[in-house]
Amino acid sequence: MTIKILIVDDEENICFTLGRFLSDEGYDVTTAEDFNTALQKINQLEFDLVFADILLKGRTGIDILKAVNKKNLNCPVVMITGVPTIETASEALRIGAFDYLSKPVLQDGLLKVAKAALRYKRLVDEKERYKSNLEAIFSSVKDVLISVDKDLNIIEANKAAEKICKIFTKTSKGKSLRSMELPCNGQCIMALEKTISLKKSVEYSQVSCSHDINTGQVVNLTASPLLDSRGKLSGGILAIRDQTRLFRLERDMKMRHTYHNMIGKSDAIQEIFSLIDTLADVKTIVLISGESGTGKELVAEALHLKSNDPQKPLVKVNCAALSENLLESELFGHIKGAFSGAFKDRIGRFEHADGGTIFLDEVGEISPRMQLRLLRVVQEQEFERVGDSATINVDVRVVAATNLDLKKEVASGRFRQDLYYRLKVVEIHLPPLNKRREDIPLLVEHFICIFNEQFEKHIKGISDNVRQRFMKYSWPGNIRELKHAIEHAFILCKSNVIQLKHIPLEISLENTSVSNPTTKEELLMALNKVRWNKTKAAKVLSISRQSLYRKMKIYKISN
Repeated sequence: MTIKILIVDDEENICFTLGRFLSDEGYDVTTAEDFNTALQKINQLEFDLVFADILLKGRTGIDILKAVNKKNLNCPVVMITGVPTIETASEALRIGAFDYLSKPVLQDGLLKVAKAALRYKRLVDEKERYKSNLEAIFSSVKDVLISVDKDLNIIEANKAAEKICKIFTKTSKGKSLRSMELPCNGQCIMALEKTISLKKSVEYSQVSCSHDINTGQVVNLTASPLLDSRGKLSGGILAIRDQTRLFRLERDMKMRHTYHNMIGKSDAIQEIFSLIDTLADVKTIVLISGESGTGKELVAEALHLKSNDPQKPLVKVNCAALSENLLESELFGHIKGAFSGAFKDRIGRFEHADGGTIFLDEVGEISPRMQLRLLRVVQEQEFERVGDSATINVDVRVVAATNLDLKKEVASGRFRQDLYYRLKVVEIHLPPLNKRREDIPLLVEHFICIFNEQFEKHIKGISDNVRQRFMKYSWPGNIRELKHAIEHAFILCKSNVIQLKHIPLEISLENTSVSNPTTKEELLMALNKVRWNKTKAAKVLSISRQSLYRKMKIYKISN
């Protein structure tokens, strides 16, 4: 973009000469012979630099400088004087002139001052852009942001500071934070003083505020130092997040509703929480049963985290996802040459889990031969790698899970009775979601929090219609289906409340049933939903295609 320069002088020859010098350098030059003409051109065009003679007809170049300042134009003004005096120069510089030139103005001096003034303008423009960007960031953040210098004088505060801290952006700049009566009883000052002293971030959680409007207000404080690239401290920034709603929700709960990523207040879930606590110091085998999507893996994780040594490995194996040979190698490892493709020795999952926990998901899907091998390692804590005769001993806690009724599987001869009773030392049964409907609102709120962060949205909740539909729907896919329904709604929802039109069609239909579908009905629902595409149906049910075919055969389902 061409740089525009205005020359104001009542001597035509001076305007012509200076204009030619500047035009030869590629600048776009405009001239004016008096104050009024100059002011008119300043109002019409945006100039990057102004040269003005101090002595004009009727008015002075100082008046032009004042006019530029009054309009807050980021435009350096250089004064030209024929009779330079200290008083004249001092006055011009005092009220904001960038520099002054003495007549006769030489080309080298003119161009040198012009380049310096334009360089200064670029720096000021960049600073203004930075300031505007910073102000935009401050205003867009809903959390309170307050920046201070090393003496805790306020540099900037956003709009949220007015509501939570009663710090008003227009009147608080430059004031000391220490001199203000703040509702947090000075804890924010303590946080900033500490972060400036230590040059590192400081966090205070659940700080009570004695706010006269928002009574019982609770916030989290995070103070961080402002450091330049060389580590020099210039001040600090305070971030305040309102946690009142979450605090009140937790305070009003008579029992724990969250337990190692599991959510629920129903009696059945509370009993499971207590049972996991009981098993914390007992290294026994646990069988987790329940329909697909009820959270069996979360229970396994909680059992491991509550154990004596949660730092030890937790190794997970989906038994239904692998063929018999692959599962055998995966669990026990193999030696080089044990089978085609075994190019080197490999350690199995049981060895990886030594000292910790192995989670065998969908254990009801394994073959009879693998059931026999598993029985031995569960009982004796020993095994051999595929193709090897050397016995390996491990110290592993076994946690198994299944969505099948293993008692029926034993009765039908599909599952070994001795292995069943060996795995079922302690059984934790997870009820389906439609048997614990009082937990649905908590789960919905939990998933809304997760997806607000993931999608960077601010959805507050669900409509009454959606809430009623959720409470009536049968939830064949259990918690996993509820989570996917909320995720689906987040993709479609452009407002801050999820409506019926945002949730999946099969849930929003009016003829939803509260009945609990059988396993066969669940299979048929999944197959019909994807027009009998076996791969997609297996994905809906969160099982392998091999397991789907096996179940279809058991329940005599064919297309």
